[in-house]
Amino acid sequence: MLIRRPPMLRSSEITPFERYVNRRQFMAGAGALALTPLLASSASAAQNPAPPGQPLKATRDAAFSTSEAITKFESATTYNNFYEFGVEKEDPARLAHTLRPRPWSVVVEGLVQKPKTFDIEELLQLASMEERVYRLRCVEGWSMVIPWIGYPLSTLLKRVEPTGKAKFVEFLTLVDPEQFPGQKKGLFSFSSLDWPYTEGLRMDEAMHPLTLLTFGMYGQVLPNQDGAPIRVVIPWKYGFKSAKSIVRIRLVDQQPDTTWAKAAPQEYGFYSNVNPEVDHPRWSQATERRIGEFMRRKTLMFNGYAEQVASLYAGMDLRKNY
Repeated sequence: MLIRRPPMLRSSEITPFERYVNRRQFMAGAGALALTPLLASSASAAQNPAPPGQPLKATRDAAFSTSEAITKFESATTYNNFYEFGVEKEDPARLAHTLRPRPWSVVVEGLVQKPKTFDIEELLQLASMEERVYRLRCVEGWSMVIPWIGYPLSTLLKRVEPTGKAKFVEFLTLVDPEQFPGQKKGLFSFSSLDWPYTEGLRMDEAMHPLTLLTFGMYGQVLPNQDGAPIRVVIPWKYGFKSAKSIVRIRLVDQQPDTTWAKAAPQEYGFYSNVNPEVDHPRWSQATERRIGEFMRRKTLMFNGYAEQVASLYAGMDLRKNY
């Protein structure tokens, strides 16, 4: 059920899902787990700057890039949702050294003619790298503008030749508690989630040219805390749809059971398109705060990509199919 909140109630004043979903964790660490103010990310970035990564060359694709001001690299790499590392925005940057992005392989299987296991280096060579400046919108009410590097997911999917029965694409991410401390069963882990982290798209969404198989950002390979070594970015959907550290891609005929839709189906639907007219049950989605800015701005339908993707949902009730 979708519940509207008074407009004067800020998302920063509402206990987020990851706090209340584990009551014992909340009771033990309520003081430590208070929601970090968005503007504090700048201070965090100054204290914990991301180390420079290996350069990744790419050609700017102006046709798919916004001209909006780009979020500072330090902010984009120190203020993240990546629950495999922990529930706090600073946990991914603090614990990212535990992830080993090489060697790495991705299994592509299911309803395809040519299933295959791709080494990460092979994936990097499948197509020319493009840099696209996309907005990334988080369900908690904040957003960033990031220059991502990759190529359309459709490039990979065409290589394995989907069959006519394939209706959805399912993404599964790495399960390894030694590399991802947040997967460990314990008081301060997010153990209530069902690992592996699983996401999915309809085939037409996955084949859309905006859907990016992503290997880098800001001219370098993906930092561990941002989804190394491979993730997807779907700019018209909320950020949690963009699965990180992918190890398996399946083409299936049934809608996948995605992680957040299983954990809180009343809050996180399968589609998760950015729709300012549909509130999260505990806060409004009508406005957002860009990281690094003080003032809030109006949230755009489909995160500003309506012209490109609205036709995918013609005739659908976007309040019901949230």
